[in-house]
Amino acid sequence: MFNNLEKKFSTNHNHSHVTNHGYAFFISIFLNTTFIIIEFTYGYLANSAALIADAWHNLSDVLALILAWLASILARKAPNNRYTYGLRSSTILAAIANAMFLLIVCGGIAWEAFQRLSQPPVITEMTVIVVSGIGILINGFSAFLFMNDSKEDLNIRGAYLHMAADAGISFSVMVAGIVMMITGWYWIDPVLTLIIVVIIVISTWSLLRESIQLGLNAVPANIDASAVEFYLRSCSGVSDLHDLHIWGMSTSESALTVHLVMPEGYPGDAYMDKLMQDLNDKYKINHSTIQIEQGSTNHNCMLQLQEHKD
Repeated sequence: MFNNLEKKFSTNHNHSHVTNHGYAFFISIFLNTTFIIIEFTYGYLANSAALIADAWHNLSDVLALILAWLASILARKAPNNRYTYGLRSSTILAAIANAMFLLIVCGGIAWEAFQRLSQPPVITEMTVIVVSGIGILINGFSAFLFMNDSKEDLNIRGAYLHMAADAGISFSVMVAGIVMMITGWYWIDPVLTLIIVVIIVISTWSLLRESIQLGLNAVPANIDASAVEFYLRSCSGVSDLHDLHIWGMSTSESALTVHLVMPEGYPGDAYMDKLMQDLNDKYKINHSTIQIEQGSTNHNCMLQLQEHKD
């Protein structure tokens, strides 16, 4: 019988689960950089503070896209002796940075909107409508490129939210331009901007909370730790378990370590492969490290022992 045996498993045995979104990042960065130049130029010509402010916002989002792209590239780097999990966790850092960056930008946009409430400027409405319409198309298409994977990857969700927020702001600016052309009510522009800011903050706060939790090695939000423990305890031959830890290696991958008490000893490679394939298929745990014990000695989690000492 084998004691203190570790077996590692991943769904494709090369530990490469990170999706390559380079094509989507390249297109989005190129299109949005082009639009920034257009928006700055025509914002100045139309005397539109709204377009100029939105151009600065789009510039911050391009920088955020570059950061997210860089993180996705680093996440594909192979593990080495220094970084045994590779650089997957860089996607978590990028998600945190993007969420904080977006909240700061929202604060700047809100401040500008409050100032415009007291002194609404006279602008060239048609220029605002046309340019913001272009912004809707570019940002909406960019958001579409990231939409499918935004539910599974916080780093990609950050990029998606930036682009979706830009499309929403461009839409509010266009609507404001149409209303102002018809009514001359220039206060419409800052009011719609503030509404969009509130929506962005609500969605971004969720992104920031989840990414910080991942940064603190919390159980990913899409995994039920109690269900995983119940499943492991119900496996044939398992009489007990301890040292169960589940955390996010990146914004799209998760890992598990656990000690299983199996009095009959090591059950064989086929059993272990099936067990860890189930963990991947049922609970989206991509990388599992399982230690088998026969229960002949008393094992305790060192982290819990340290907590009792403190």
